[in-house]
Amino acid sequence: MKVPSSLVPRAVQFPRLLGVFIFTLLFLTTSIFSLRRLGWRPDTRVFRLPSPKVQDGSALVPLPPATGDPVSNLQSPDIPPETGIIDSTQQELLEQDTNPFRQTIQYFKDFEFKSHPYQNNFGDQGARAKIVRNWLIAAQQTSNLQHKQTLDQAVEEAIQILFPFMRNPPHNPDSPTPFADLRSQYQRGSAGIVITAGDPIVRFAAHLIVSIRSVLRSNLPIQVFYAGDNDLSRLKRNWLSSLVTFGPPLEFIDITTTSNQSTLQFDKAHGGWAMKPYAMLASRFEKVILLDADAVLLQTPEVFLSHPAFLRSGALLFHDRLLWKGGFKGRHEWWKANIKNPGHQLAKSLVWTEEYAEEGDSGLVVLDKSRLDVLMGLMHICWQNSFPVRESITYKVTYGDKESYWFGLELTGSGYEFEKHYGAMLGWEDIDTDHQEKDDDPEKAAENGNKTKICSFTIAHLDEDDKLLWYNGGLLKNKLVKDMEDVYDVPNKWMVDAEWIKGSKKEAFSCMRGGEVHDITDWERTLLSSFIERAKWVDESFKGLG
Repeated sequence: MKVPSSLVPRAVQFPRLLGVFIFTLLFLTTSIFSLRRLGWRPDTRVFRLPSPKVQDGSALVPLPPATGDPVSNLQSPDIPPETGIIDSTQQELLEQDTNPFRQTIQYFKDFEFKSHPYQNNFGDQGARAKIVRNWLIAAQQTSNLQHKQTLDQAVEEAIQILFPFMRNPPHNPDSPTPFADLRSQYQRGSAGIVITAGDPIVRFAAHLIVSIRSVLRSNLPIQVFYAGDNDLSRLKRNWLSSLVTFGPPLEFIDITTTSNQSTLQFDKAHGGWAMKPYAMLASRFEKVILLDADAVLLQTPEVFLSHPAFLRSGALLFHDRLLWKGGFKGRHEWWKANIKNPGHQLAKSLVWTEEYAEEGDSGLVVLDKSRLDVLMGLMHICWQNSFPVRESITYKVTYGDKESYWFGLELTGSGYEFEKHYGAMLGWEDIDTDHQEKDDDPEKAAENGNKTKICSFTIAHLDEDDKLLWYNGGLLKNKLVKDMEDVYDVPNKWMVDAEWIKGSKKEAFSCMRGGEVHDITDWERTLLSSFIERAKWVDESFKGLG
């Protein structure tokens, strides 16, 4: 049967069009493949460093110049652990190259932060940590075993370059995977309390532990970290254990067995402060409540784990007092040199916007290490508290470890939230005589604004409902005055969001004036009285140690 002549052109035209279409498709595919080999990517979240640019988060940014200038303006969006970010493009990339992260790792090696000065490296270190965090997320999301192994290897190499304290851990110095080893020790879904304690503060640690166990009746496990027998003796450890008659027994961890001490040196200056973030990192708990030995809890510790700010962000922090506005210009210049694009928490901070002196009270910190952004933020915090960094910059520009928590979380793009208020005052009522008339005329005094003030040695913190949550400073009325080392008293008033008056000496009371005076509740009074009663019992036992 012949094809009608009228249909011949169409019959011939179809295969020709099909051929052109196939040719065009092959040409485009080949061109895209070539462009990819040269470094172009349609999805900017492929975690490769095609020279001379690094892909971080959702935007291409230049590599840090060889001069060592900080790349503190790198800010990637928060990526929760459950976000799926492995796509077909990334899988092709992994298939094309046995290790597509080699250029990044080589850059980390070539420009490793090995020595002073570190002051301009904090932002750059945060940017690098964000890149590694993205690799961790990718490894968590891929279903391809080979891809996961490649990513895991890249993470381990990068971690050991960026964070030298992870190298050669004492318990397994030859392990090629110290970071994976560390994470494997975290017990899924676990939560607990971490306290660092040495012989000089073991009495206050005992007050805290007994109040948690015997008065608040909390079953949360408690780990006590110390830096060898010279820090917390076996005698004192046994004594602490004997005080616990309710709930799980205490766990004691010698932190010198968990991390490479060559870069940490907890036995040197300020080792007690520096130990705190490392204890959080080394703890087996995924959700960690870090407590200073002189913290006093006015609610059960479990409430911190259900705090709305913690549930939203994975990191709950508390503010310090609003003091010394404009008094630390160099500190603020340093912060702003390393933070170019502040996150939403920092953007509303009065310390950041109005240049008050101190942002964070590190007497209580709550972190969820199961969230990869928070975990990498904690790694940065630990780096800030390593011996060479803390002694050259961190503890010289700021006071101890207290500002390193929000700073590390901010620089790594991690989620975190502060409490609503800045530090409150819990103490005893007094009259602000600075505003009193010389002739003591009550009417004139009232006209000129005599102000009630609340004074003590504490900084108090409130919960989301503006109820007292905890305070620092211990149960003693003033722990720094030798003549008052056995003097207890229940504070009965508190004030918030008013003017702080700092004591003239370190051991002097501070005050707050100009705000509404609140009475503590009967329940809070009963609770504090019970704490003090148990503390006196602890003191008698402590004296028996000799």
